[in-house]
Amino acid sequence: MEFVLLSVAYLVASILFILSLRGLSSQSTARRGNLYGMIGMAVAVGATATASAIDQYPLMIGALVVGGGVGALMAARVAMTAMPELVALLHSFVGAAAVLVGWSLYLDAAGHAGGRTILLIEIAVDVVIGAITFTGSVVAFLKLKGKLSGKPLLLPGRHGLNLAAVLSIVALTVIYVQAEGTDGAWAMGLATAIAGALGVHLVVAIGGADMPVVVSMLNSYSGWTAAAAGFMLHNNLLIVTGALVGSSGAILSYIMCKAMNRSIWNVIFGGFGAEPKQAAPGQAAQPEGEIQEIDVESLAEELRDAKEVVIVPGYGMAVARAQHAVHQLTDSLRGHGARVRFGIHPVAGRLPGHMNVLLAEADVPYDIVLEMDEINDDLGDTDVVLVIGANDIVNPGALDDESSPIYGMPVLEVWHARRTVMFKRSRSAGYAGVDNPLFYKDNNRMFFGDAKDSVSALLAALA
Repeated sequence: MEFVLLSVAYLVASILFILSLRGLSSQSTARRGNLYGMIGMAVAVGATATASAIDQYPLMIGALVVGGGVGALMAARVAMTAMPELVALLHSFVGAAAVLVGWSLYLDAAGHAGGRTILLIEIAVDVVIGAITFTGSVVAFLKLKGKLSGKPLLLPGRHGLNLAAVLSIVALTVIYVQAEGTDGAWAMGLATAIAGALGVHLVVAIGGADMPVVVSMLNSYSGWTAAAAGFMLHNNLLIVTGALVGSSGAILSYIMCKAMNRSIWNVIFGGFGAEPKQAAPGQAAQPEGEIQEIDVESLAEELRDAKEVVIVPGYGMAVARAQHAVHQLTDSLRGHGARVRFGIHPVAGRLPGHMNVLLAEADVPYDIVLEMDEINDDLGDTDVVLVIGANDIVNPGALDDESSPIYGMPVLEVWHARRTVMFKRSRSAGYAGVDNPLFYKDNNRMFFGDAKDSVSALLAALA
């Protein structure tokens, strides 16, 4: 009877997780999707906690209280600007848990003979993927936090090193599976260490501009880690949940790679975006023209006359926490008779959907927030485009400069508008570290300063 009830509870939780993913596919249903996920997790934890196999309630309750407390504290204190590195850090927790559980089961299985080979193989898969996820996520966290350089670290023969690491892990796995008792612990330990080093190597070889895709891929890794743990623990819910997370993360990574004109295989094997196509010496495109600035009164005057306005937000808006001021600017412009829409690039910010979440937090209407493909064709008929804290995602060099590391990446072609205005703190390059020819175009103006302060000043001028 208990098995039937547990199976029904896990089935209900699985359905809720599927509904959660479906809800998260749209801004308008994202809150409902989160609610489904929370209820599903509560059902899963509650059903597991009441199983007769659980006999260490003090430890379990203590773990739930401590873990829940840490999670609640992080949710309350972490700003939206720090969400990308928080997500990467949480992925590392999944990997670390998989490694620890795998080792625990390995030590427990030492005295068992029946079915031991299959179990040890499942443990090996779980521990290896978990170790890669753990160390790779830690490196991603440090890069996003600014503790490590965003430049790719390219070791000589790095693909050969990756292949050698994989072959070594396979050989060591064979050794420890065939060993008696815990005699193969040294092989498993060495395989774990090599997998951890591989996770570091895969992510340090990835350029900072491509970190949004890396975070998405690590999300996929964490899902496959959970699925492997499900096979290892004979837990159907973990298998289903892990497969959902792993496949959805892989699909999102593929979509983002297409949006950046990259190969997903380079994400998996490291060195993603690290080897841009080089132009012949002396042929690299050099920006032409001079930077022209605009003052707040002149910009306000242009916006009063504008009928079509598009706002392109980027990470600079997130850092300045300017999303609420941008919402007020949107209301002000609509009050002056302009149609205002937002253009969102798939990799704006440092996390997939980062800009969408920030705008939703500021109560910007969902129906005026459009994806790049939905709005690019309309930019030629736009009076004013306000680029707030974005850079690489509006760089014309991505389309016509073969020497650029972002060459081939689809971008928001804002330069086709009658006027573009870039809100920037300084003249520095974007996260990819390349100059932006848009700065020098005749129809572009630069509005320097903190994004929040600049938008607030513009609001006052429009009043």
